[in-house]
This record gives sequence, C-alpha cells and structure tokens, in this order.
Amino acid sequence: MRGFSVVETGGGGADGGIDLILKKEGEIFLVQCKQWRAYKVSVNVVRELFGVMVSKGAAGGFVVTSGVFTAEAKSFVKEQNIELLDGTELIKMIGKVHDDAPASVSPKQKASPILSSVEAPSCPRCGHAMVKRTAKKGANSGSMFWGCSEFPKCRGVRY
Repeated sequence: MRGFSVVETGGGGADGGIDLILKKEGEIFLVQCKQWRAYKVSVNVVRELFGVMVSKGAAGGFVVTSGVFTAEAKSFVKEQNIELLDGTELIKMIGKVHDDAPASVSPKQKASPILSSVEAPSCPRCGHAMVKRTAKKGANSGSMFWGCSEFPKCRGVRY
C-alpha cells in the first residue's frame, strides 16, 4: 500500500525477530510482527527492533500486532523512526485492501484478502505445504488461516 517491495524472512531462527524486510527508494525498513497471543506488546520488543535496525543500517521499522502497545512502547518510538501498528490500525489496513480489490476478485477472496494468494505458503515450522483452514474456537473463531498439512504432527500456522 505504501510502495514498498516486501521480502518475507521466514519468521523464526536467527533473524533478530524480523519478519519482513521492506525496501523503497534504496532504503531498508524492518518489520516485526507479534502474534495474537501477545496482546500487550511491551517496550522491550520495540527496543529489540531498534537494536536490529541500528545493526542492519535500516532507515526505519514497524512493529505490527493484533493487540495493543504499552504506554512505554508508544513513548519510546517518539524518538525513533519506528511506527507501531496495533490491532485497530491493522483492521483498517486490511479493510482498505479489501475495499481497493479489483472487481475481478471474487467475494470469497475479498472476504479474506490475506489468504487469497494463488500458491499455498510453506509451513514456517516444518516446510510442508499449508492448507486454508477456519478457526473453530478461541479469539479467532470463524477467521481463516493457513495451517500445516501435517497437522496434528505439526502445528505451524500463518495468518
């Protein structure tokens, strides 16, 4: 939406907590995503991202969560080139993608813009193919997600 090219890092391992690398006009921006289980994201997460930004020479960064940020995290970013995107902002962004989707996109695809890719992703845990599933219980009940085709042996997911 903002004109960045995006590279997925694979989400795990020795990546310094970085989930996405954004590039625009020769500058690099790092993105760290916190899953829904981490409802309140603390200043420690933001400080970690800042440290990785400095070590990698990144121009800026983003922390994205479906939850909220602590007051300390919000205060820390005022001095840095880091943007916090909480659950409310994330929903707005997803809605904008939904609203801006071309007419050729089916209503089913519009209903789940994140999962509408043609090719299934690989599982972040085991590397097997993933399949679209619908959450049956919990906070995400009714929402679609990618689940590992090796479930229940592997419980890898992508949202």
